[in-house]
Amino acid sequence: MPSTSSVPVRTKVAFGLGAAGESTQYVAFNTFSLIYFNQVLGLSGTLAGLVTTLALVFDAVSDPMVGSLSDRWRSARLGRRHPFLYGAPLPAALCFVALFFPPNGLEDGLLFAWLAVFAILLRFSMTFFQVPHLALGSELSDDYIERSSVMSYNSLFGFLIGGTFWVVSYAYIFPATVEHARGVLNPEGWPVFGIVGATSILLFSWASAHLTRDVIPRLPKAPEDLPGFRLAGVLDEMRGALGNPNYRALVFGLVFLSGTIGIHQTLNLHMQTYFWELTSEQLTLFVIGGPLGFWAAFAFTARFNLYFDKRPTIMASALGLVFFGALPVSLRLVGWFPDNDHPALLWLLIANAIFPIFFGAVLNISVMSSLADIVDEHELTSGRRQEGVFYAARTLFAKATSSVGHLLAGIGLDVIQFPANAVPGMVPADVLFQLGLFYGPIAAIPGLISAYCYGLYRIDRRRHEEIRSLLRAQRQRAGNPMPADSG
Repeated sequence: MPSTSSVPVRTKVAFGLGAAGESTQYVAFNTFSLIYFNQVLGLSGTLAGLVTTLALVFDAVSDPMVGSLSDRWRSARLGRRHPFLYGAPLPAALCFVALFFPPNGLEDGLLFAWLAVFAILLRFSMTFFQVPHLALGSELSDDYIERSSVMSYNSLFGFLIGGTFWVVSYAYIFPATVEHARGVLNPEGWPVFGIVGATSILLFSWASAHLTRDVIPRLPKAPEDLPGFRLAGVLDEMRGALGNPNYRALVFGLVFLSGTIGIHQTLNLHMQTYFWELTSEQLTLFVIGGPLGFWAAFAFTARFNLYFDKRPTIMASALGLVFFGALPVSLRLVGWFPDNDHPALLWLLIANAIFPIFFGAVLNISVMSSLADIVDEHELTSGRRQEGVFYAARTLFAKATSSVGHLLAGIGLDVIQFPANAVPGMVPADVLFQLGLFYGPIAAIPGLISAYCYGLYRIDRRRHEEIRSLLRAQRQRAGNPMPADSG
């Protein structure tokens, strides 16, 4: 395995490219799907939210199975993770195209079935890439701070490609027209959106798999005494993971935070289009603030973890994400934010957007790094390294809870009687107020609870050094050196 203290930049970049395909899928699925299903195709908010919920719940159930399977996979040429990294992108890309290119003339029931089936298949296919990919990242180094650096590259490339896809969509796929001042409401752009997104998923995922193949000989192999794959065994492994109190702290923090994030992601386009009444051209300008937030997180997260340690960094990031995510809409609700026709509105929104992006990226990097530390702790107590299971269990709870956020967002649109095929500027003021109340103060509540949960995490740098020392001695007694010490 690469050095315990340093992973080559080339390897970090190659690993990070894998997040680009995932990010493209998330941007499309979590940001664009509800407005497409609801406002373009005409599904009710509840059914549109239910499509997303069914896909995420099904995907969440499949995650631990894929994690357990990849922990056990034996391939002399491709190791444990790469068979999945090579195999998953093509079916995911095909499902992506189908999701955003349904046949014309489908009635509501058939349309709902089409969207649900391909949403489920898309997420299921991406699980076979995402879980092994995250597990691979945790195997690249055993160093407490270097792990944060590795995950910084994952976050960075996820943002760069996902953000580029977001901007390209607004600027070129959904430009404003005479008939559609908000291009996302134009049905003609969505097939192109599907093809461009599928191409991004395919190319970047395969590139990551191919460019990290040189580390395969130095990665840990599946232990010979590891039992074969069984569904009952997956449940046992999940219980074992959740038996770790540090893991529970991170998972339950993620559970509550995902509720906030799920609502924000799902209603983001509704807010931008109807609450703030931004045009397609104005939305492309948000690219100005996004890179600043992500580059700052990329540059400083490892330093934050070094100087403040991971737990305080995670807690502060969760609070910052929730606070700035709700700030503009909360101020508008009490009359302390500029009106939609004010020239400063756009720039204030762009400036504020830097902060939730920054705190969200710092949080994600730190949590992903901390999960690798928990895998070390689990190996010390159980004798097994099971990165796939731990990262899969994390995605299970995140997706299951996020699916609740998506469903609540869809139901919320129906409860407040948000009109289908709505025209920006023509939505009743009381409906917009209720939309803002739900998106801002109400959605912030589970995010605040998450900060408390993260505070229960207890592995600091000193404790991790102790764990690694004990692991090293344990494996030397067994005649099996630490994976990162070999090669």
